[in-house]
Amino acid sequence: MNPRQARRSLISSIQVRKHRPDYGLVVIACILLGIGLIVMYSISPALAAQGGGVSDNYYVNKQFIATILGLIAFIAVSRIPLTFWEKYQKILIGVTFILCLASIGLGGLGSRWITIGALSFQPVELVKFTLIISGAGVMARAVSSGSIGKLSSLKPLIITLLAFSFIIIGLQKDLGSAFVLLAMIGIMAFVAGLPMKRLLIFAGVVLFIVIIAISSTAYRRERFLTFLQPERDCATSGYQACQALIAVGSGGTFGLGVGRSIQAYGYLPESNNDSIFAIYAEKFGFIGAVILIGIVGSLLLRILNIMQRAPNKATQLMCAGVFAWFGIQAIINIGAMIGLLPLKGITLPFISYGGTSLVFSMAALGIVFQISSYTSMRQSSVSYDNERGNNESNNNWRRNSRPHYTITRNSL
Repeated sequence: MNPRQARRSLISSIQVRKHRPDYGLVVIACILLGIGLIVMYSISPALAAQGGGVSDNYYVNKQFIATILGLIAFIAVSRIPLTFWEKYQKILIGVTFILCLASIGLGGLGSRWITIGALSFQPVELVKFTLIISGAGVMARAVSSGSIGKLSSLKPLIITLLAFSFIIIGLQKDLGSAFVLLAMIGIMAFVAGLPMKRLLIFAGVVLFIVIIAISSTAYRRERFLTFLQPERDCATSGYQACQALIAVGSGGTFGLGVGRSIQAYGYLPESNNDSIFAIYAEKFGFIGAVILIGIVGSLLLRILNIMQRAPNKATQLMCAGVFAWFGIQAIINIGAMIGLLPLKGITLPFISYGGTSLVFSMAALGIVFQISSYTSMRQSSVSYDNERGNNESNNNWRRNSRPHYTITRNSL
């Protein structure tokens, strides 16, 4: 065996150790959930006053129930073996596809919700979760077989992505969510090692789809023109964009205070969903907005750290998908509220009002939390540099006094 082969052997020789998961992930998520509840509590009376005959606490109570369901989803998913998702991913894809079609069958063309009595469900949130599971599996198999650069190895994922994109863009008219899905898969493909030429082709196809979708629909063209010049018509098409900027600007440095929001009283549309960041900035000001962005950023950095230590390619790609999901939505939501991006109808993860989004976001975080309890380590018995390798191995074991268990990749 020549030196290069020996080095490759060393890199591929990995132990997978089980240890305490990253509870910091839970702490940060709970802080974000708490912030969401505080904001919702402060604007719930304002939302109730706009009609509907509901109590002042109606919206915060629903958000509190969604938070509890999200925590239950987090705990449940974090305890489900990762092999479960690989084993039943085809069934998951089928169920998700049926639910997407059901939303259109029950609500008509353009419908994005399944509503049964007081319960409502948005299938596109399940689509994000499903694509992370199935995309990670397909790409990981392509990487292990050395065929990640061949489209044939990614055929199942391409077919699935095209089918969901057709439903979401063509039938549900939800370009914003479709963009999030496509960007998620693109980032996962980058992490998987898809050749840059293929990535550029994929980006070109996505750009072409976005251009066609915008140019072929009047309200999308209007929304894009409003983004370019929101002040041109603040009374109609640019109303939400202008009111969002007013809300952010009126917050000043330290904000108006928790109970002193003005825009929530019917001035800013979707103040509890898409426009939640503008309401938050109005209440807590520039300092509060920076703190919130910092908390979201720390959650994303933590997910990246877990991704780097993930035990295999599949789990690494799952983490990349969740990172992309949360990161892209946060950028779009915040960017739209401060005029840097067009309005897309995208929620701010863990903060915006909405049970489906919150539950599936917490479920996705549950997968990352479970992955955080596994770390890939080089086998101490095989060392490229004996002295350095042994010292680093010993130091790693001494730094963590908790018991560790060697497990195989198959057990994941």
